Amino acid sequence: MSPTKNDLFIKALLKQPIERTPVWMMRQAGRYLPEYRQVREQAGSFLKLCTNPELACEVTLQPLRRFDFDAAILFSDILTIPDAMGLGLYFTEGEGPKFSRPITCAADIMQLPIPDPCLDLAYVVDAVRLIRKNLQGSVPLIGFSGSPWTLATYMVEGGSSKSFQKVKGLMFEQPLLMHQMLDKIAQSVAAYLNAQIEAGAQAVMLFDTWGGLLSSEDYLEFSLHYAKQVRALLNTEQGGQRIPTILFTKGGGLWLEAMAESGYDALGLDWQTDIGQARSRVGHKVALQGNLDPVSLYAQPAVIIEKVKTVLEKYGTGSGHVFNLGHGILPDINPEHVKAMVDAVHHYSPIYHRDAS
Repeated sequence: MSPTKNDLFIKALLKQPIERTPVWMMRQAGRYLPEYRQVREQAGSFLKLCTNPELACEVTLQPLRRFDFDAAILFSDILTIPDAMGLGLYFTEGEGPKFSRPITCAADIMQLPIPDPCLDLAYVVDAVRLIRKNLQGSVPLIGFSGSPWTLATYMVEGGSSKSFQKVKGLMFEQPLLMHQMLDKIAQSVAAYLNAQIEAGAQAVMLFDTWGGLLSSEDYLEFSLHYAKQVRALLNTEQGGQRIPTILFTKGGGLWLEAMAESGYDALGLDWQTDIGQARSRVGHKVALQGNLDPVSLYAQPAVIIEKVKTVLEKYGTGSGHVFNLGHGILPDINPEHVKAMVDAVHHYSPIYHRDAS
């Protein structure tokens, strides 16, 4: 593979000197783009889009044709692993993901297989290979997975939830069983991310969407512990290149110090966390990614520019910041507002990197 022409994203994650702050956006390939909606219609369903490597490659590349992003992220879904474990993933319009065979008892957990990503998730691995080839070294490619805890919530609840009563009930009443399940999921996630790295992913991100709904002691025991286990199993050298790792816990601002000790190169921040305070708390241990409020992209470009400037100013000078939203972009955002954000990061961030050499 040829070297990456724009490696600002990788360098920022590794806290190396750069001339400006890199920017990408969670869910940057998605419903806010009319061209994405066209391809999804062509695919017939969201799941068919995810499982078709050529179409997944196409929608991964779409935002890069419109905006000057500094990274591409694999188009997929966090629930591919539970689906490969045999839980029967399907999507209901307006209700999100569901499983036809959720985890309901100890026997279900005992029978869970650890999927072979090159067989059971070959469509994802093939998509990574295809995307990397089509990027032609323009920007780095990010691979990702849901965290063990977040995947477990969907697997036990059978889909999305407001109270998370079933999964928390299992955690409180049968903690050893919960640990057995999380251990299996962690092994599966690590194998999946390693397969993505081998296929060409140049950085990997763990999305812990539901870690923030736990108490402090439960977060450390049932979420962060398994994020650490995944990190310990990752092959972060590939072809002589270091593969940086990012951990994002939505609602995780309480535990940044513990997260900074977990072995990841960078922490994603949601919009409720002050990025300046976060930097003070983690020191030089990790890079930080984030953290513009996704809803601010509904505002007029002049407002968005001011909000971008605030995030940059709060982070301050030096490397170690990847600009992003504090969660995924919302589906009805005007693409021109995304352009305003990206252009503002490019325009206003160089002054924070003047000493870069």
